[in-house]
Amino acid sequence: MRPPTVTITVRVTPRADRNAVAGLRESDGVLLVRTTAPPVDGAANAACLELLADLLHVRRNQITLIGGATSRDKRFAIAEVSEETVRERLTAIA
Repeated sequence: MRPPTVTITVRVTPRADRNAVAGLRESDGVLLVRTTAPPVDGAANAACLELLADLLHVRRNQITLIGGATSRDKRFAIAEVSEETVRERLTAIA
């Protein structure tokens, strides 16, 4: 049996004052993230990935950017974690 994989959508605001979660948009469940990294050479993507790993208590290699590499709206796949666990952790943060 394969471990579960959860997909989440993230809206990233680069060049913010600090790395942080700004909230969870209720209308569509998009996680709002701010990062200090600029949107150059994947720096904002890497910073967002690192922040998600810390917040969700998973290893960085469990998270994969699967869409939106050059967009503010990104989709990440998180492996080896249940949807319920991700939802609980994001709700506690936001």
